[in-house]
Amino acid sequence: MANEKIVARTGNEAMAEAMRQINPDVVAAYPITPATEVVQIFAGYVADGIVDTEFVPVESEHSAMSACIGSSAAGGRTMTGTSSQGLALMAEMLYIAAGLRLPIVMADVNRALSSPINIHCDHSDTMMVRDAGWIQIFSENCQEAYDNMLQAVRIAETAKLPVVVTTDGFIISHGMERLEILSDEDAKNFVGEYKPENYLLNFDKPITVGALDLTDYYFEHKRQQVEAIKDSKKVILDVAKEFGTKYGRTYGLFEQYKMDDAQIAIVAMGSTAGTTKVVVDELRKNGVKAGLIKPRVFRPFPKEELAEALKNVKAIAVMDRSDSMNAQEGPLCVEVKAALFDADIKVPVLNYIYGLGGREIKLEDINFVYNELTDAVSGKSKNRISYLGVRE
Repeated sequence: MANEKIVARTGNEAMAEAMRQINPDVVAAYPITPATEVVQIFAGYVADGIVDTEFVPVESEHSAMSACIGSSAAGGRTMTGTSSQGLALMAEMLYIAAGLRLPIVMADVNRALSSPINIHCDHSDTMMVRDAGWIQIFSENCQEAYDNMLQAVRIAETAKLPVVVTTDGFIISHGMERLEILSDEDAKNFVGEYKPENYLLNFDKPITVGALDLTDYYFEHKRQQVEAIKDSKKVILDVAKEFGTKYGRTYGLFEQYKMDDAQIAIVAMGSTAGTTKVVVDELRKNGVKAGLIKPRVFRPFPKEELAEALKNVKAIAVMDRSDSMNAQEGPLCVEVKAALFDADIKVPVLNYIYGLGGREIKLEDINFVYNELTDAVSGKSKNRISYLGVRE
């Protein structure tokens, strides 16, 4: 086990600390609440000469991702951070970064999209770009935010794909928690030195970046991109295994909490998983066989693995902190139900849209969902989709 320092940090501080230890070549960013602190703190490291990074303060998030694309294409280890409308403004360039297979790492602090204007947490921003070709990793707490940032660099550079690491706005980004930080030497050794295979500043091996690709080969190149995302599951697991072996904190594509004999289960991402674990523990004391699946990786979506983990459950609730605006269900639920359908698993699946705009999710809300699942197991009819916590 490596030597670690135990400190009190917010989620934003934890992500900035990971970035300091990574010491990327370039960070380009534009401030936006509640993600501003991540790059603000890191900019302080740059100003103090603690890191060697070239920090590029740009005029917009669109420009931030454009600068990151240029830096990464030139062969630099590149990072950024944003949230909400900032991620929306980046959207055009996110597709370009992914299509060019550039290993950019982004810290995204989940926040609602306007309108109405709201600066608090939900997952609308990340879900808006779920099909942009980026690997998406969700963090439950401050520790996971730090660990995921370190792993994201290895994942991105091995898979040759961009990675976004998310935390929940204010709940994690501004909440102070206990954090175990690796020594700078251990973090540096884990991340390793970046040695790009193809890059614009390699004058011995000239390449073209951003070429026009019409009907002749566009389809084939997109197909290659899809295969790369599919293959990234192994990369994610390999990196997590090495991290767990060295530092004792294990990660997978998702976490199973008390699922061995679970009869009812909730599937939830981000900070809500921590609240759900408290409820599961209390229900278990009363003999209720409740469990939790916490997806860590939303893209690539681990459909086969998730279906295997849920195959013996009698009723499932999927918690979505964003809405698909009258699709079949929320974005996470659609994926879960498709995975179960392909595996020929036929159990009640209830979808709960919750926490939009930062609406608090309470212990009693999670208890209500588990009670609904118990009713569903007994054959009582339940709404397929419910809006949890909305005032009537």
